[in-house]
Amino acid sequence: MFRADLYVLFKIDKSRGSKVLLEVLGSDFNGVLGCDYFSAYLKYMKDCNITVQFCIAHLIRSIKYLTGLPDAETKAYGQTLLDAVKGMFHIIHDKDSLSVEAFEQAMEQARLTIMKAALDNVPSSLDDKGKEQKNEAFNMAKRFRDNGKAYFEFITTPGIGPTNNLAEQAVRFVVIDRLITQGTRSEKGRETCERLWTVVGTCALQGRSAYEFILMAVHAYFHSEPAPSLLPALP
Repeated sequence: MFRADLYVLFKIDKSRGSKVLLEVLGSDFNGVLGCDYFSAYLKYMKDCNITVQFCIAHLIRSIKYLTGLPDAETKAYGQTLLDAVKGMFHIIHDKDSLSVEAFEQAMEQARLTIMKAALDNVPSSLDDKGKEQKNEAFNMAKRFRDNGKAYFEFITTPGIGPTNNLAEQAVRFVVIDRLITQGTRSEKGRETCERLWTVVGTCALQGRSAYEFILMAVHAYFHSEPAPSLLPALP
């Protein structure tokens, strides 16, 4: 599912690979893609030089996993990183009480603190063959070394948030629908679901009635009239 400010687009595909992103967004997408740290997004980002804002809510879940591991060093590393991320959200919540300059300075300091927590004092232990045994901490540090910048695009990009919670909210009704109907197995059924879900999601964002839109579309079809548009009317 793809969500913009005024539109939702649902795409059902057998693959979760980057080819779906290429089909929908193209190779010259010039916006900012908000997403989790799934491999398809990483490939799309690197292959097409796309600007990405990785979801910090998903990041927090990964960090919390570290804090629950039995290894004391890894647990402490995760807790330090978690505290740094929580500190940034405290600043975000206090934004209205800060001047623009003070907020920007505080956020930049928070970014530096998070990067330091992620990259400094990373626990490590090699076995007799030189293989890393504390993979969880190693992989988290590598994530920040390789793509740390993509967790902070929202600081300097207007309209972009630190999480993709809005997209997850937009897909909830589909989750309920699939639980009730068990989905569909045919190509036409998939196309129907894609179109209906896109209409329902987009109309909700625009404050329009999905029922009225579908009614107009059916009327237009049977009277050989132009179909209604999901594009909002220009002022």
